[in-house]
Amino acid sequence: QVQLVESGGGLVQPGGSLRLSCAASGFTSGHVAIGWFRRAPGKEREGVAYIGYSDMSFDYAESVKGRFTISRDNRKNTVYLQMNSLKIDDTAVYYCAARVSGIMSNAVYREEKDYHYWGQGTRVTVSS
Repeated sequence: QVQLVESGGGLVQPGGSLRLSCAASGFTSGHVAIGWFRRAPGKEREGVAYIGYSDMSFDYAESVKGRFTISRDNRKNTVYLQMNSLKIDDTAVYYCAARVSGIMSNAVYREEKDYHYWGQGTRVTVSS
């Protein structure tokens, strides 16, 4: 059974940093792409950062470019989202999502519909 568990959320002041983790389990075979999405209060869920089947394939939403970094530790089956220079507008519940395929590609998946599995989310609050 595939499971994604996010952690690392919390309360941070503007300008601060947090590192979110997405621990994946239950993948028996295939290539895995991970996306981080977020839902701010009163807003639709939006994509934040994506890493494809290859670690060389990644991308970010414009709003977080230069501040957020996505990375993967295959030994731990964990994907991280390092968030620096946090802004009040970054306040949201952050979700990780996984897409699995038996075919390798260099694609980056940016849409919610591209993903098969979702975690429960971790809350990030940026406030002074």
